[in-house]
Amino acid sequence: MKQISYKTLEEQDYKGFLLKEAEEKVLQFGEGVFMRAFIENFIDEMNEKAGFNGKVVLVQPRGGHPEITENFEKQDGLYTLILRGRENGEKVSKSRVISCVSRCLDPKADWNAVLACAENQSLRFIFSNTTEAGIAFDANCKLDDAPPASFPAKLTAFLYKRYTLGLPGFYILPCELNDNNGKLLKDCIEKYVALWELPEDFTKWLEEENTICQTLVDRIVTGYPKAEAEAIEKELGYTDALLDTGEVFASFVIEAPESIKNELPFAKTDLPIVLTTDHKPYKERKVRILNGAHTSMVLGAYLAGEDIVRNCMANDTIRGFMNKCLAEEIIPTLDLDKKELEDFAAAVQERFDNPYIDHELLAIAMNSTSKWKARVMPSVLAYAERMGKLPKCLTFSFAAYAAFYHRGEALENGALIGKRNGQDYLIRDDEAVLQWFYDHRNDDAKEFIDALVKNESFWGTELAKVDGFAETAGVMLARILEIGMAEAMKEML
Repeated sequence: MKQISYKTLEEQDYKGFLLKEAEEKVLQFGEGVFMRAFIENFIDEMNEKAGFNGKVVLVQPRGGHPEITENFEKQDGLYTLILRGRENGEKVSKSRVISCVSRCLDPKADWNAVLACAENQSLRFIFSNTTEAGIAFDANCKLDDAPPASFPAKLTAFLYKRYTLGLPGFYILPCELNDNNGKLLKDCIEKYVALWELPEDFTKWLEEENTICQTLVDRIVTGYPKAEAEAIEKELGYTDALLDTGEVFASFVIEAPESIKNELPFAKTDLPIVLTTDHKPYKERKVRILNGAHTSMVLGAYLAGEDIVRNCMANDTIRGFMNKCLAEEIIPTLDLDKKELEDFAAAVQERFDNPYIDHELLAIAMNSTSKWKARVMPSVLAYAERMGKLPKCLTFSFAAYAAFYHRGEALENGALIGKRNGQDYLIRDDEAVLQWFYDHRNDDAKEFIDALVKNESFWGTELAKVDGFAETAGVMLARILEIGMAEAMKEML
């Protein structure tokens, strides 16, 4: 089979949307599978449906991978994106050739080619995804390094080049998962301005000509489907070294001024992009509903005998428990529009039921102590304050968490070893957390929960102040140990 290219698609009489020639309007640091299934997907659809008519220049964040650049060259920047999952209860699989990428640059091989992009007056947007570790200040970076090592240093050098040309600035949209990613990136840029003793006029230009946005990104991207690639390529009729897969669901929240819509026309499409003056309520929605549903469900679900998320959705008890957590105890504590929250929760259920993704419960269970504090505890505190009583299911989720960690039989190689139906499972968390649970493995349910709730290094002081929480969770843990997780969870419905 031939490799995907404009020529190959022409020979196949491909009928889908393709944008062969257009100005480069976007520079993107990060060429990985997530951004190609997220930002490039959106830009490609804006090209088709909203007249954006722009191409993306990809830049490898660190460089040194000529094979990646070569793949883009061989394929004319084209690749196939397959999005799969459930929509309105139905199993769906959508395939699209993405044609918005013009080229992929390797900064180690040709830093000048990256800097030359600053000369393009049509370039107006900079996106990035360099992992959470990518937005970091490295004091060893110099302006004349070719290239500077860190991503913020590369970006500062690029912006300085643009400034020296007397050209307008950019909308800068970091897509890293760090909290307040825009502020974090801006702080790093300001440190390089000071370190490199760049002129005050440049600082003024940065402030007046550039908008660094805060963003929230959400889509599970499964990347190159190694096990299925041969069958997929046979169906497509071409080979594709950049083939990418992900879930159908996506959410992109941008905290930015309204003016961005004049140049990035997502409002003319049905893309899942929200423009807001404050991203924090959307962050809270994601953490409390999506992440909170995971964390409140998975430990109990695992002890009840399930191994992957999708199977939990086919288990009436576990699904019913999760729905009750969401509808009765989490959503009532949030301040966004109720219908919007309910729609988001419904989408979460479809995401968990994705027939194409085997999401292992034990993988989600890692570091559940800090996860329960960040994702579930705020809902417990808010519910108790607003309703004047305990949230029954969320309190049970704490008892389930305690049961999952309780009575670990050994602490070996950075993991506590628990048992489910006679079979070992590994509990992974911070070393100090695991040591605490190991030290308390012989406590009875009541004294164990009392000590756990009072552990300020885990929860601060707030949880112990919730009236009746420790007592109720202790009774629930005793019940779990007496009749088993599946039956105890059923009693919550």
